[in-house]
Amino acid sequence: MTKLLRNLIGLAGFLVLWEVVVQVGVVSKTFIPPPSVVLVTVGELLGDPSFLRDVVATMLAWLIALLIAVAVGVPAGLLLGSIPVLRNATAAIVEFLRPIPVAALIPLVLLVIGSGPEAKITLAVYASLWPIMFNTIYGFSEVDPVLMETARACGTSRFRILSSVALPNTAPFVFTGIRLSATIALIAVVSTEFLAGSEVGLGNFILVASTGSTRFDLVLAGTVVAGVLGFLINEGLEQIGKRLFRWSTVDREAIA
Repeated sequence: MTKLLRNLIGLAGFLVLWEVVVQVGVVSKTFIPPPSVVLVTVGELLGDPSFLRDVVATMLAWLIALLIAVAVGVPAGLLLGSIPVLRNATAAIVEFLRPIPVAALIPLVLLVIGSGPEAKITLAVYASLWPIMFNTIYGFSEVDPVLMETARACGTSRFRILSSVALPNTAPFVFTGIRLSATIALIAVVSTEFLAGSEVGLGNFILVASTGSTRFDLVLAGTVVAGVLGFLINEGLEQIGKRLFRWSTVDREAIA
């Protein structure tokens, strides 16, 4: 509760500063409307069915992308974590692919997949896969070796060891990776919608509002909604993680 209160105080202070800067004329109201105007626009948009359709489209793509990233990243992390030879053999490829920004891949993805929902989902999966996979690998390295050796001594299969011994013990790390990837996936979806000219979505709404229009309050309103969604996703997952893994200090050890 204290952290939430501090966040709200910080946000209120930022909004007041923004309002004052615009009202005294430091920046033009035409290009940067004050929050008193932007927040009213946000309220109006929340009653607009077409805008809500854009929000739903973005969140649906985000959810699908995150689920796919989890389904791929967790098994891949467990596999690479349990087979050092494989991890070392693929290290160069992984380190080459991981830093490539999503924006650089948009032309290639549009060429191969097209500009439909598949494009933003694919790019969001690519962007959000790495924190999940790397946190899973790191979590595997933190598993008590005695547990692993005991399971092997009992004749337990590799698959059973990974699913019944390694995965439960790496769960806090995996969840932290998912929390980090959740906001990354949202950024990737909105960015792709904006840069690739998607038919629906928050990014498309911001793009249309910023093209051939002086309604910059719409642009900022769409941006604010995207930011609020990201905050709620991160805060919600953080609270869930605290309840599920109260004993863990993984957040301080997470790999971005």
